[in-house]
Parts: sequence; C-alpha cells; structure tokens
Amino acid sequence: MRKSTIGIVILSIIVVGMIIPIGFSGQVDPVVVTYGETTYANSAYKNTVDTFFKNQAHADLGNANSKVITASEVNKIASTITGKTYGSNQIFSSALVDLNDNDNLEVSVDKSKITTITGDMYLSALKSAGITKGHVYVTSPVTATGESALAGIMNSYEVATNVEIPDTVKEAANNEIYTQAEIVKNSNVSSEKLSDMVDDVKETVKEENVTDHQTIVNIIQNYTVINNINITNSDIENLATTIEQIQNVQGDINNYESQMSDVLNGTNTTDSAKGLFDGLFN
Repeated sequence: MRKSTIGIVILSIIVVGMIIPIGFSGQVDPVVVTYGETTYANSAYKNTVDTFFKNQAHADLGNANSKVITASEVNKIASTITGKTYGSNQIFSSALVDLNDNDNLEVSVDKSKITTITGDMYLSALKSAGITKGHVYVTSPVTATGESALAGIMNSYEVATNVEIPDTVKEAANNEIYTQAEIVKNSNVSSEKLSDMVDDVKETVKEENVTDHQTIVNIIQNYTVINNINITNSDIENLATTIEQIQNVQGDINNYESQMSDVLNGTNTTDSAKGLFDGLFN
C-alpha cells in the first residue's frame, strides 16, 4: 500500500513538473517575428529582414513563431486614422519581439530603412498600450515609413503571450504613432524631442486624471514653451485629441497590462500549481 502511495505522489510530481513551463510561466512564445506580407512573399526581401534580426537580436529564427501581417490588417487600423488604403505590395515593415529580455521595454529600429517612425515613437506608443517589457526590433527590406509596423509589433505580443490587446487600445496607440509622424513631417521639430515632450504630457495627464480636451491643450502648450518646441495650433489640437483618446481607454489599458503582468510573471500558472501541490501533500 505504501509503495502504491509513493508511486502516485511521484507520478503526480512529474505531471506537475510538466505543466509548469521553465522560464516564463504561462507564456507561449518568447520570440515572435511578424513579416509584412510584401516582404514575406519575396525571398530576397525576407532574407534581408532575417539577416537583420539574426545580427541584432541574435535570435534563433528557426525556433521562433512567425506571422504574416497583411494589408487588410493594416488597413483595418489605418482606415480609422489616416484614411489610407494599402495594397498587398506595400506592406514591408517587419518586427521581432523578444520577451527573453523582459526587465524593461526597449526598441531597436533599423534607421537605414525606417524613415519616419523612430524607436522613441514606438516606445511611447507601446507604453501607451500598456506594454512595458520586451525587446522590439523593427526593419524593412526597402525604405518605409514604419507606420504599419506597430500593427505587427502588437500582433507579436498577442502571439507571444496569448493575451489579446483590446481594439480600443490598438487604435489609440496607432493614432499616437500617426499623429507624431504627421507633426514631424509638417514641422522642424525632431522626432526625439517631440517624443520626449509627448511622454511628459501623457504622464501629467495620467497623474492628474485629465479628460477635458482644452485642459490637455493647455498642458501641451505649456510643455511646448518649456521644451522650446514650435508646432502649429492644429498640431496641438490633433495631439490633444490623441492623448485624450489614450486617457479615455485607460481602463482597457490597465486591464491588458494586468493580464500581461500575470503572464510574464507566471502568476496564474504558479498559483494553480501551488494549489495542486497543496492538494497532493495534504
């Protein structure tokens, strides 16, 4: 009888060990690559992108999960922001997300290919969406603005963690990217300086829980003076609308961030395993 009991306990421990993943408990894939469909369809383009990821991220792409981002997916977001419609031969930007580096959020952009969106812009938009961990790499086989890459980056996080980002959050983050890109195009302000100011504005708005549009406009105007940034009233209005949108979906952002934290910290799996252990040994 005792041998039978010991055997059951040992078998149970083996089963528990099998259901507790090593490293990121509850996480599906630590490395995910998303290819623009134009890039994926061209072997030379894909090879160029893969070479960048291998050299920069030192990732084993053979074991990485991958997904193709289509024009229709990009258009679903772009239609509500830019009104642009992209064809299947226009989606070049590709991204790799590595959650092995999950102490904080870092973005590395291939500046020789991505012409408009900077690492700071991606960083700011991802933080707005509640993403605070992982190393993101962005490139393209040909010169591209990089505006469509954010869709791939967020998709990578969904695949990696198996946690869906709410559409309201995606739209707000993409709107932020587009608004900053438009301001840089239409003014003499550098992307880095603008991103720093936007981060300061968002932090103030969040801390003071501001939802009134005119108050947000006033906060932006104050920061343009502090940072000696000269942008038009129209740019300020558009930026205020974008930040107001982010503030209005803060509840969705907080819920997503909480789910992400559970996955990356292994909260759910660990708690379940603890309960199973307690049951076994009691």
